[in-house]
Amino acid sequence: MRKLIPWVEIPAIEIDRATVFYNKLLNLNLEVMDFGTEKMACFPDGDGAISQAPNFNPSSNGVLVSFGIEQDLNSLLASVSENGGKVVQGKTKIEAEGRGYFALIIDTEGNKVGLYED
Repeated sequence: MRKLIPWVEIPAIEIDRATVFYNKLLNLNLEVMDFGTEKMACFPDGDGAISQAPNFNPSSNGVLVSFGIEQDLNSLLASVSENGGKVVQGKTKIEAEGRGYFALIIDTEGNKVGLYED
């Protein structure tokens, strides 16, 4: 079956700051690539990136992207503010049967993103 969402980009005003935030928060090793008017730091599975480009602005009111995490959600939430982000909804049980927990944060750029734990 094809991936329903094969690519997602998270806007950044300051790509280096955003890359440091996601590297520390999600234990990644993203590297910034410069494409002239656009800079990107691609996710390891090739399904998205953090992107800085003209007229591509962060928002806390648009589409919500959630990251599947392998570490304990409460531990991860404790590090959000240490890395320049803000927790807007703590660990919350998803009511649908067979689903885990989620939390919502604001990243260093002002994007609202989700964290999902099975």
